[in-house]
Amino acid sequence: MKRQRIGWRAVLVLATMVVAGGAAGAVAMARTAAAPVNTTAPAISGTAKEGSTLTATNGSWTNSPTAFSYQWRRCATDGTRCGDISGATDKTYTLVAGDVSHTIRVEVTASNSDGKATATSKATDVVDSKNGPTNTVRPAVSGSAQVGEELTVSNGTWNPTPTSFSRQWQRCDADLETCVNLAGATGRTYGVRSADAGHRLRALVTAHTSSGVSTTASSASAVVAGGTTTTVTTSTTVQGNKPPSIRILSLKWVGRRVFSRFRVCDDNPGKITIIERDNKARALAASRRFSVVLSAACGSFAKSWTPASRFRTRGKLVVTMRAVDSSHALSRLTSRSLIRR
Repeated sequence: MKRQRIGWRAVLVLATMVVAGGAAGAVAMARTAAAPVNTTAPAISGTAKEGSTLTATNGSWTNSPTAFSYQWRRCATDGTRCGDISGATDKTYTLVAGDVSHTIRVEVTASNSDGKATATSKATDVVDSKNGPTNTVRPAVSGSAQVGEELTVSNGTWNPTPTSFSRQWQRCDADLETCVNLAGATGRTYGVRSADAGHRLRALVTAHTSSGVSTTASSASAVVAGGTTTTVTTSTTVQGNKPPSIRILSLKWVGRRVFSRFRVCDDNPGKITIIERDNKARALAASRRFSVVLSAACGSFAKSWTPASRFRTRGKLVVTMRAVDSSHALSRLTSRSLIRR
């Protein structure tokens, strides 16, 4: 058989096709990474009252979304245990009787030709009845914010005068950004527990009349101080060192980086080492360390990092953190997950 010779022109054409094909593939790969990414959470405007209309704002996004969709959700009084409201998929939502004594959130989904992503708003205040009483003087918490002590919440002043009241105590972070209901804590008084140390406490007070109900949050306590354990030897008092505590306040993707806000408390202000660990199914975990400095008993901090490429794929990323103080005492682990779509 004769060998067929290929001229230089044919070689040049083939090379051009390969380069063009590679460039097209690179463009395609870049486009798959250009789905919207939320940078500022959506928000809700309007009055949390039956019959009023709430409006969603989209928040801020990168990668130029071309469309937005909405899903309104009905939640517990602390914004947890949410469920979709059937048919509530417009940018606005008018509150109905079934929303009374609940909070409302909205999920906003941004999309473009490369994909979509969803972000959720903060919860509204607790929804009041259309004809519920009006609060004129806010309920207030009194008592010593100390483990083992007792706090009391007043009813506040309402118009017209309510026939009865109900209450739900909440444990909040020190800056009152997040509050969660305390199971069974529904009396006028509340005994401060060791789990409350480093947090503030408040109560949701609901006023009842024959025409409806209204709910308002009381003032918050001071940050709860932990109980102290002392050992007395002759005339010397020694206070034992307690391990630090850490709590993740927020966690989100922004582009390739993970941004976290967290709160650390310790009985000895100073340098605290944070051990952060990235975990994902079927991927080798990765850890990193960074330091913060406490100037008071508690402090809130923000850190960001770029996870390894194996964590930046679709699916659930679990972030865990642990605090270590200068005496090498370890906090309990705290964790939060992110879904990357």
